[in-house]
Amino acid sequence: MGSDIVLSTLNAKYVHSAFGLRYLYANMGALRARTTLVEFDINQRVLDVAEAILELQPKILGLAVYIWNAEPTRELVSLVKRLSPTTRIVLGGPEISHETEGQPLTDLADHVICGEADLAFAELCQALLDGKSPEKILRPQLPDLTTLALPYDDYSERDCQHRVIYVEASRGCPYACEFCLSSLDEKVRAFPLEGFLAAMRRLSERGVRQFKLVDRTFNLHIETSRRILAFFLELCGQVEGLFVHFEMIPDRLPDALRELLAQFPPGALQLEVGVQTLSPVVEENVSRRQKHDKLADNFRFLRQQTGVHIHADLIVGLPGETLASFAHGFDTLHALQPHEIQVGMLKRLRGTPIQRHDQMHRMVYAPTPPYEILRTGTIDFPTMQAMRRFAKYWDLFHNSGRFQDTMRLILDGSSAFADFYAFSGWVHGQIGRTHGVAQNRQIELCARYLRDVRSLDEATIRTALVADYRREGKKDDLPWLFAPAEAGPTRIRSHRRQDRWVGDA
Repeated sequence: MGSDIVLSTLNAKYVHSAFGLRYLYANMGALRARTTLVEFDINQRVLDVAEAILELQPKILGLAVYIWNAEPTRELVSLVKRLSPTTRIVLGGPEISHETEGQPLTDLADHVICGEADLAFAELCQALLDGKSPEKILRPQLPDLTTLALPYDDYSERDCQHRVIYVEASRGCPYACEFCLSSLDEKVRAFPLEGFLAAMRRLSERGVRQFKLVDRTFNLHIETSRRILAFFLELCGQVEGLFVHFEMIPDRLPDALRELLAQFPPGALQLEVGVQTLSPVVEENVSRRQKHDKLADNFRFLRQQTGVHIHADLIVGLPGETLASFAHGFDTLHALQPHEIQVGMLKRLRGTPIQRHDQMHRMVYAPTPPYEILRTGTIDFPTMQAMRRFAKYWDLFHNSGRFQDTMRLILDGSSAFADFYAFSGWVHGQIGRTHGVAQNRQIELCARYLRDVRSLDEATIRTALVADYRREGKKDDLPWLFAPAEAGPTRIRSHRRQDRWVGDA
């Protein structure tokens, strides 16, 4: 069965849902019946994606372009153009909305909508179907959020059961952090609150138990934040297994919010706290404002008086950041005991003001998505590579939560950063990669490091690792841990790489 208009994208993972496309679909108006929304992910073959789309015989194909799917999207557009030259291709999304002219994708497309296309896409489609010839690059005004049709009823039953459900109560950010796309839209606009909460109620009635709010500054307007928290707190008392994710400003947590946060059951609420850097010099460089004393006080409150799960972010490679200043910030943040510290590499997002530092701070980025930092004037390429591995291993060994007791042995010095930097360097020296490391291999690496490098006794090491292993509901006491090699986890021989552990990629 064909469809005049197809909306599609390549999500980063199957469990993700294309939130932006659902806004377009919800606001198609009279063209909604002629529109189909289909999603794919970057793990699928682009040729197969092209086949599935072309089976719908679209006259217009709208594709959302992000930093994670820019390259496969370019391949997809090229294939569709070769196979169906009459299909009009419309691109939108953050990756194509900035520095638009000169991009290979722009050259391939028929039209590009820069910015928020909630209403502009339907208008463009109507013009094309009417035989008109709109301009190639369109830059519509920001839509009035009070007039938009909300997309939440367009989450399918499969979405509600198996995918991340994204929601938003507002758009924009009042801050001007130069590494962030939100700095380009400093005006914060809110959706009508009653309509938003009613939509959240309907989603919960359809079985949704995990809500991810994408608002950049959830705790900016306190009364709105309080209303939303109160709604989800009430919902916690009505349904089991509720989990809600918010992004918050780290130094803004007044009593009105604290009182509500303290009432949520443990594990029901996750706060993503974008700390990014704790160096005053770097904060000044990137136009970031945050009060460190209030930030620390808020972290202490959340850890000591609530069951909130804290996910904190730090960025490696900001202009002027040295390894020493990053280490100091990491140690300061680690001492505040967030459950996770997400260490991310700086990315040069198209259109962000961060590029103004390129010459002064000798910033060098990868030329292809995701445009990660390669070196700066204060962190050379080998050190940046070491930090890239640090970030991967920190996620694998610490943020995974698998090695709680073991991490206390690894991070037992005066600097958590220095301790883990040494561990991550040693691990990479042993296995030479940051992915495809099976759990048994992770256990073995921790044991060997603590015994051979840190000189801890085997009994202490085993006690920690067994406790961590059993925390996952497993009963094995790891009898192979310090046994001779042949008694350890099964090994196989490979003509590509010898002595490979089963389960490793």
